Amino acid sequence: MKLLISPRDEQEALEAIVGGADIIDVKNPLEGSLGANFPWVIRRIRDITPRELEVSATIGDFPNKPGTAALAALGAAVSGADYVKVGLYGVNTYPEALYLAKQVVRSVKTYNSSLKIVIAGYADAYRINAIDPFKIPQITSEAGADVAMVDTAIKDGTGLFDLWSLEEIEGFIQDAHNRKVLVALAGAIKKESLPLIQDLGADVVGIRGAACEKSDRIHGRITRERVQELANILHATAQTKIHV
Repeated sequence: MKLLISPRDEQEALEAIVGGADIIDVKNPLEGSLGANFPWVIRRIRDITPRELEVSATIGDFPNKPGTAALAALGAAVSGADYVKVGLYGVNTYPEALYLAKQVVRSVKTYNSSLKIVIAGYADAYRINAIDPFKIPQITSEAGADVAMVDTAIKDGTGLFDLWSLEEIEGFIQDAHNRKVLVALAGAIKKESLPLIQDLGADVVGIRGAACEKSDRIHGRITRERVQELANILHATAQTKIHV
């Protein structure tokens, strides 16, 4: 399982790199759960990130504006992102969600077919009237995207494990894998949950808060020590599984 850490600027990105993150996920937490950062920030972080590490970029918690989403996605791709991530925030029907996802995929894959598209839903979708998150694996697959993701829309401390049972999380992962797409889990993930997430079979775990000072995703800064602690937990879990 890959550890995705979400810095807001170059300094935080360097801390995540030194700490041992596998994916550097450029975002702006001031603009929401999947808040978009500026193209020049994405480009600069790609430039300072070792080539063996992947860079992801969020394009926002999107309203039902497929054209705007397609343009934003292309901007992230041109700026150097290996993964382009869109949140289905303002769509609440399957046809709307699928259409928006398809336009993002078409925009990015036409530019570079090797880039990966992440379609994100929200475990607390009922709080914002968004698309049912359990439909995300199907939307991801039908749109031709690569990664089905679940996060939380409202960052008030309520996390994925508060909203979904283990059976629901496992079902989401299994559905995505059955459809041949990868799975990323996020949403106030605490370090204590990492071994469980790894055991459940997720491909990527996304973290910002737990990598920040005082676990504060807005006012705290990512530190290499916190990232290294998270990376060490994952490595230890992986080694234990290998020896077993």
